[in-house]
This record gives sequence, structure tokens and C-alpha cells, in this order.
Amino acid sequence: MGETKQDRLKRLKMRSWRRGIKEMDLILGPFSDTELEGLDEAQLTVYDAMLSENDHDLYQWVTGQVETPPEYLELLTTISKFAFKS
Repeated sequence: MGETKQDRLKRLKMRSWRRGIKEMDLILGPFSDTELEGLDEAQLTVYDAMLSENDHDLYQWVTGQVETPPEYLELLTTISKFAFKS
């Protein structure tokens, strides 16, 4: 039996708040709290895979310091807009 959607969301939220660097906790944590439930299954799969990436790489991608890999571009653009809205 597979993971339920609610269990998957709980796991992804926990992994979003407990990253290797505090900056990524503060970017991904609030995003996961408010936006994950609105993502479809395909987007959740990409998000899940993205959480396995190195935090320093993720930080550079989300802040635009380094070009984002194509598989994460749409998702990280959404996260960046959420995190850095003014």
C-alpha cells in the first residue's frame, strides 16, 4: 500500500522545514505550509525530487545566482516569486 496524499504532504512539509541551511528552511517552509496542497501530483513529484538536491544548489537556483536545471525551473520560479514577493 502506498503513501496517502495527506501523509505525503506531511512528509514534504517536514522535509521543507528541516533543511541543511536555515535560508532554505525559511524559503521552503512557508511555501510548503501554504502552497503544497494546491500542487497536483506531477508537481508534488517534482517538489519531492527537488528536496533531494543540495541546499546550496537550491539556494543559488531560487535566488537566481545560478541557472536552474530545466526540470525544476517552473517550480523554483513559483517558489522564488512566493519567497521574495514585496
